[in-house]
Amino acid sequence: MARRRFFVDRIQDGRAEITGDDAHHLTRVLRVESGQKFEITDSRQVWLATVEDARKNLVTFTLDEELPGDSPLPPVTLYLALIKFERFEWAVEKATELGVSRIVPVEAARSEQGLDRAAVKRVERWRRIAKEASEQSRRLRSPEITDAVRFAMALKDTATHRIWLDEKPGATPLARAFTLAAGDSTSLIVGPEGGWTDHERGLFAQAGWTGASLGPSVLRAETAVCAALAVFAQRAMDIPANGQEPGAPIQLD
Repeated sequence: MARRRFFVDRIQDGRAEITGDDAHHLTRVLRVESGQKFEITDSRQVWLATVEDARKNLVTFTLDEELPGDSPLPPVTLYLALIKFERFEWAVEKATELGVSRIVPVEAARSEQGLDRAAVKRVERWRRIAKEASEQSRRLRSPEITDAVRFAMALKDTATHRIWLDEKPGATPLARAFTLAAGDSTSLIVGPEGGWTDHERGLFAQAGWTGASLGPSVLRAETAVCAALAVFAQRAMDIPANGQEPGAPIQLD
């Protein structure tokens, strides 16, 4: 079984520590004890470490050895229209597990009224969810989660590939809408319940975004997030990384 991985607050002089609520979670929920070995990361390097001391609000580690880091992969930004928060949180968790680099909540025309104002108070919770999902999926770093932006601001993204999910028939299947190469970046935008308005569709075209389909079924936004990011993960596997052959197992980060 793979060792658990935790994010640490600080690494210095061969030691690391986790404090506050995160330490309380490790000691009271996960029952971490002195002498146990785990992987830890400061979002730059990964280390095998031994728990030196485990108290209610402080867990300290001694570093044993540095471990190989993840291969650098094309960044993926997810622009997700604001939807009901329990579904948005589920999408944040699964998008993190699937390797998204950045999540940007978007105020779309058909987002429920008031969600943009309420989102201000939810961002920190979404970041905690992403951090926990990053540890579970053994990522090097947690994805960035920004404050909500307006639709027009999202369209200004400058990624190599800019794709919007189109629920109407006739759009190019997502799997054929792009090809990833080393150094590429990708941005994906997923709409709200009720889909995009005709005005938003026109703005996508004006801004040069590519419409793509996930098939004939109309998916919930959070389901579309998972399906689309799975396609990106498969595309990433076709990019040679650090001398690997295309198709070798790699993780988005």
